[in-house]
Amino acid sequence: MSQQESLFEQLKHPNPHLRDRAMWELVENCDETTISHLMTVLDEEDTTYRRAAVKTLGAIGMETVPFLLDTLSQSDNATVRSSCAKALAQVAINYPDEPFPTEGISGLVTALQDLNPVVSLASAMALGVVGVPALDGLIDTLNGTDNPALAVAIINAISSIKDPRSQEVLVSLSNDESADSYVREMATSALSRLELVNSQLTRN
Repeated sequence: MSQQESLFEQLKHPNPHLRDRAMWELVENCDETTISHLMTVLDEEDTTYRRAAVKTLGAIGMETVPFLLDTLSQSDNATVRSSCAKALAQVAINYPDEPFPTEGISGLVTALQDLNPVVSLASAMALGVVGVPALDGLIDTLNGTDNPALAVAIINAISSIKDPRSQEVLVSLSNDESADSYVREMATSALSRLELVNSQLTRN
């Protein structure tokens, strides 16, 4: 068994410390086969293995983005598509000081319209992690959707983004009497959370 095969086996290990150690070794020794091998794991039924692959792809960073976007748009497996969205979120988490690729934002905005709610929710969460650069895409989709579940996922994502437009959108929606009552309620709730975070930031 090669060193890389051994590390992939460790990604299945029940001990999270051993999984993390294998993950960082794969990141350090990443070659042209590592990313494509990790992408095949996104189809695995073993949840631990699949989540470890998602984390590892995110830890490798920006060079995984084209692979993730291609599979996000092409795969007919909803679990694989949602794993791609989660891995893109991990890229943004691991590399907050690097500009997130515009094609990555576009791909996630497109995936908000995925017919599978698991994929659209994962994409909304990922865009929330990307933050301010993703805000326009989130707002445009929110304004154009009549799907309450998607609207609520986008509201949650917007409420995590520290930008004056986030507050404006939530205020407008919570006051919109033509909007779905549940969506309005979620916007009001998200607005309260956002105001609380902003007040804490001001105090600090």
